[in-house]
Amino acid sequence: MSTSLPIVRTIADLRARVRAWRAEGLRVGFTPTMGALHEGHLSLVRLARTRADRVLASVFVNPTQFGPNEDFEAYPRDEAGDAALLASAGCDLLYAPGVAEMYPPGASTTVTVAGVSEPLDGIARPGHFAGVATVVTKLLNQCAPDVAVFGEKDWQQLQVIRRLARDLDIPVEIIGAPTARAEDGLALSSRNAYLTAEQRPVAGRLNQVLRRVHDRLRAAEPVAAVEAEAVAELLAAGFAKVDYVEARVPETLERLGPGPASGPIRVLAAAHLGKARLIDNLGD
Repeated sequence: MSTSLPIVRTIADLRARVRAWRAEGLRVGFTPTMGALHEGHLSLVRLARTRADRVLASVFVNPTQFGPNEDFEAYPRDEAGDAALLASAGCDLLYAPGVAEMYPPGASTTVTVAGVSEPLDGIARPGHFAGVATVVTKLLNQCAPDVAVFGEKDWQQLQVIRRLARDLDIPVEIIGAPTARAEDGLALSSRNAYLTAEQRPVAGRLNQVLRRVHDRLRAAEPVAAVEAEAVAELLAAGFAKVDYVEARVPETLERLGPGPASGPIRVLAAAHLGKARLIDNLGD
């Protein structure tokens, strides 16, 4: 493999590397990914670099967070390309375990996070957040980082991870990184590769609609009416299906009332366009 980035594939080798850094008194940063890396992932690595002396990233396409009709087998994979990109962003180590290393035969423990995991994607993708919470708990225990950086594009996931780290007393600082975007506002995502040339301009409408929703809610328009009109606008723009467009309390993801919004809000959406399921969010 034509990259200078060291790669480890076992928990034992990973922990040996981290122990060596710790023996030197170094702070460790961690960025977990599922590969198919883009500028958004690299921005997480660069942010981790500002908060730690050594940065490691993982590439693991986690089967337990995919539903039976989702794209686990088709999910893009390019370890060599990912390693080269990570090296260019200043990553010091790639952890690339196989499924058997992460879930050895007989593994039977699942981590679930009540409350914040239940609405939105908790409804649209049953079992998804149990898979996320389980693999992130394992990765944090395996890497033992001082800081771990996650993108705000997956806002609900970020809140789930913050809650599990707090509830399970995992000694790590969870950092949310701003969403990296294309010029038209489309959130960068590995799944954007599924978009055709004709679908790509339509995809940019998602963020534009969210911005209008946020502005209208801040102008004290009724929440329920604004959300419903946003769904209709996305469908009219060419999205095949809209799982949700909803305004929520940012940290707890509790529902806002149907009337004018008060206090901080986070507007979240998930919509289908061709083979791609796109998510986005924005807040105050």
